Order: sequence, then structure tokens, then C-alpha cells
Amino acid sequence: MSEVIQRLLAAMNDHDLESAAGLFHESYKSVQPAHPARAFVGREQMHANWAAMFAGIPDFHADVLRSVDHGDATWSEWTWAGTRTDGQPFDMRGVTIFEIRDGLITAGRLFMEEVERENVGIAETVQTLSGRLPGQPTNR
Repeated sequence: MSEVIQRLLAAMNDHDLESAAGLFHESYKSVQPAHPARAFVGREQMHANWAAMFAGIPDFHADVLRSVDHGDATWSEWTWAGTRTDGQPFDMRGVTIFEIRDGLITAGRLFMEEVERENVGIAETVQTLSGRLPGQPTNR
């Protein structure tokens, strides 16, 4: 795991917003490919986002399950968990791909998703996605 990701993990778990934000370039570019409207630019927005997260999830905790460095990119599998101030559970899992240059995170592609609370199996999911149940005869 890169030193930057180790420091980010420690800062997140310490709820040390200033240390976490200090790891991001002032023009940090963030995209969430599955949620295009969530894209933003700038350390300032990252700071505002995580100030809200730490305030809304006072017991926020992160884990990095695995992390791989490839050139200037670091791929990390994360879990984020806690309980929101309204009592609702918070549980997200996924992958981030951060570009790191000169010790700062300059860009991120986040594939973080909330863990489903309903028990929807694979057959129902395939039907929702395709309109057909798996194993259903095809009409060719």
C-alpha cells in the first residue's frame, strides 16, 4: 500500500480532516463513473464533503482490504462503516483509483457503493437489469 493511502486511511480513522485534505492537490479531480453528477474539482470541495461525513457519521471507520500501486495510480479496495447521527447504519464498499503525483492525490475515480439492505438475490437482480429471469427460454 502506498504511503499516501496509508496516511489517508489513518487520517480518516482519526477523523483528522485537515490531515486528510492535505493529501489532496488543490485542483483534485473526482469522478464517480456510475454517478456522473457527483463529479467535482478541488480540495475545498473534498474538505466540505468529508466535514459533513465526519459530522454525520461520528463513528466513521475505514478499512483498506487491499491496495496495488501501478505507475502513478493506486487501486484500493475500501470499506467505510459507521452509524449516522439519525441512527441509520452507514456501510459502503468499493474501489478507488487515485492518481498520485509528488505525494498528493491529483485525481480519483471512486467506485464506492452503499451496501444493499434488502436481500435481493441474483435472479431478481438479473430480471431487473434485463427484463428476464435467468434460465427463462429465449424467443429466437
